[in-house]
This record gives sequence, C-alpha cells and structure tokens, in this order.
Amino acid sequence: MLSEYLTVAKASEIVLIERKSKFIGRAKPVSTVEEAEEFIAEISKKHWDATHNVYAYVVGNQAEQQKCSDDGEPSGTSGLPTLEAIKSLDMVNVVVVTTRYFGGTLLGRGGLIRAYGGAAAEALRAAGIVRYVPHQRIKVTVDYTLMGKVQNELVNSGVIIHDTEYLAEVTFSVDVLPDQVDQIYRMLQEITADQFQWQPDVQVYHQIPVENLP
Repeated sequence: MLSEYLTVAKASEIVLIERKSKFIGRAKPVSTVEEAEEFIAEISKKHWDATHNVYAYVVGNQAEQQKCSDDGEPSGTSGLPTLEAIKSLDMVNVVVVTTRYFGGTLLGRGGLIRAYGGAAAEALRAAGIVRYVPHQRIKVTVDYTLMGKVQNELVNSGVIIHDTEYLAEVTFSVDVLPDQVDQIYRMLQEITADQFQWQPDVQVYHQIPVENLP
C-alpha cells in the first residue's frame, strides 16, 4: 500500500554569501539512490574547482536510505546539517548539494553548520514543497441517463475524475482518498439505486502543494 510523503516539487538553486565564502545550494526530487548519486556527480563535475561539494539525500517513502558527505569539511559541520535540514521538514526522495567557494575567512564549526544548514533549508523551500497523497483508482460504469448526476456528485465530494470511455454505457476512472472509498461507494448506491459497476484498480499518487511549513 502506498504511503503519504513530502518532497520537493522541482529542482532549485540558491546562493548565499557568508563572510566572503559563496555557498550554492541545490535541491532536486529523486526516486532512487542512483538518481541522487548522478546529480551529485553532475554538480561535482560542474564545480570541479570548488572548495567543497557537500551533499545529503533521503530516498524511499519511509526514508529507508539516507546518506551525507562533508566532502573535506570538518566532520559533522556540513553533510549532517544538510541531512538534518531535509529531515526537519519530514521530506524524502530528495537530494541536496551545496557547493562552497572559500572566501578566505574561516567560519568555525558553528559558522559552517549554520551556513550549510541554511543553504540546504533555503534550497528546499525554493524548490517548493509538495505532499504526495495516495488515492485509490476505481472504474465506475453507469448508464448514460445517470452520467451527469453521478459526475456532479463525485466532483462535489472532491473525487478526481478522468479517462472517460463512451461505449454502451459510460465508464470513467475516479481517484478517491482511501478513507473515503466506502463513503463514495454508498453514495453511488443511493443516487443510482444500485445501478452501477464498481471496479477497484491500482493506487496512484496526487501532488498537493504545501503552503505553510515551520
């Protein structure tokens, strides 16, 4: 069964300047460790002349795979704050890479932690955050005389309708929140006098933008 999760909506890039050091933070949605590693390699190649290319990623809907790297910065001052920025937003399936060009002034452990954690947090927010919510896809078949009434009631109930097929009867796919499946079934029984066909299909995700985060 699919589970709900948060991730970024798109790739992003931000720039922070901290005591003359330039930090370029990037976030990107990924679905596999391989995709995350490819993005890290791409940024490292692009910024081969940078002082550091620090990264972290969390992959898997239950955050099963996590990894971070300080890439030469003092241990625990960059990769871990980047990973914590992801985890603090309860996000998964995302990779963050922060490139640093040293500006000549040492930041100290606290300064590095704030700079890398801040760059990661800004990159994540700049990417836009979405919630992936599982829905149950169901094929509903009704007579043409009931089509308008059924579709109106489904739309009013917040059900997503798509893929309508017009044959001897009308069949359309609907995506329903799992905890609303029984309610929608009973509603269709009532408004059609039980004159409908109901065929559960696969589970699918729908994206819902997240406006307010801590």
